Amino acid sequence: MLIPVKAIYRNGTFILETSCDLPEGSEVELFVQSKTVVSPPISDPATQQRFLQALIERMQQNPIPLNAPALTRDQLHERR
Repeated sequence: MLIPVKAIYRNGTFILETSCDLPEGSEVELFVQSKTVVSPPISDPATQQRFLQALIERMQQNPIPLNAPALTRDQLHERR
């Protein structure tokens, strides 16, 4: 059964924003819908180096055009 529940992730815990009438000890599966999902840190130095090299190569293959319009201050900062 699917029961939509809203929550905020804070300090490693999901804080419910809507009531949830589940029996104590119920197992749930969460599906995150967010544009701000952060990948776990890369702890292996070799993997980190490969990742950074691939990132630099992708950035070099897709440079910002010289004639690209400048962004305004409001465009540079996310507004909620």
